[in-house]
Amino acid sequence: MPPRIPLGRSLRAIEFQSRCSRSSPSVSALCFRPATRRYITADEKPLPVAQTSDPGPNQEQLPHVSEEAAEMGKITGESGPDIDQGTPIQEVLQRDPESQEKAPQVLQDEMKSTMPKGSRPYSTSARRQQEAMISFEDDEVEHPGHKFGLPELPIQSTANMKHRYDPVIVQVTNLLMQDGKLSRAQTNMARILNYLRTTPPPTVNPSRPLIPGAPPPSHLPLNPVLYLTLAIDSVAPLLRIRSQKGAAGGGLALQIPVPLGLRQRRRQAVMWILDAASKRRSTGSGKGMFAQKVAQELVSIVEGKSGLWERRGGIHKLAVSARSNLSVGRRR
Repeated sequence: MPPRIPLGRSLRAIEFQSRCSRSSPSVSALCFRPATRRYITADEKPLPVAQTSDPGPNQEQLPHVSEEAAEMGKITGESGPDIDQGTPIQEVLQRDPESQEKAPQVLQDEMKSTMPKGSRPYSTSARRQQEAMISFEDDEVEHPGHKFGLPELPIQSTANMKHRYDPVIVQVTNLLMQDGKLSRAQTNMARILNYLRTTPPPTVNPSRPLIPGAPPPSHLPLNPVLYLTLAIDSVAPLLRIRSQKGAAGGGLALQIPVPLGLRQRRRQAVMWILDAASKRRSTGSGKGMFAQKVAQELVSIVEGKSGLWERRGGIHKLAVSARSNLSVGRRR
């Protein structure tokens, strides 16, 4: 610990000197002199004009918006601003003469212009709607009892909301749907069409030609719906084999070929495509993987690389060999 300092001894050695007082000077009395007023008369010279310099922040302000728009209208050759758009500013100015002098020049010119008596100086939305309404009194009614004319016949197939999509798109979407989840099936259908649209043009195999009247392969990605329809109709079978028990005698089944309609053919082809797509090897993961595999199967069908061509050819060969059994089916 530091040594203690004896305060008693130290105070005796310290001498306190009083502060010398300074004599303050005498304060002189303040005298106020009234400012002389100067009056300007006609005989006197005018006040000097300030030298021209850069304008201050409150000088040379921008013109009114309407005046600026009017100037732009003159330059561009247009009619200018629509000042009478749903605001009764002219009526307000007419009631207040003092505000008329401070109004923009465009509004002053507009108020000075002669207007027909009984009309408003501005156009409201109600008046615009009234002008846009169809006057049925002047027009001759071709079909009495109808507000609008009857539709032209024949009605297009896409005029109904429920039939606005292509029949092939609707059928394939319904076959893609599982557990009643239509939105998910429509999403997969959109992914299939997007893949067909963005994929390179296919290379057609001459040994496995497509249906007659098919467009060139380079045009197929431009129309993905046609691409899908062409792939389905090309691989769709024309016949199906129906087994009839006991027709051959001794309890043996007889193979009878049955022709298919258009929707039946397409349904059979789509079921084959979905079965083949489910057996394809996945190249990735995600919700859109199945739609991608279906689209790849469609491309392989057009290129003639799919195994569905052999399946279709096998059914046609079996139907041709069993064509003699058609009479047995007619008897029953």
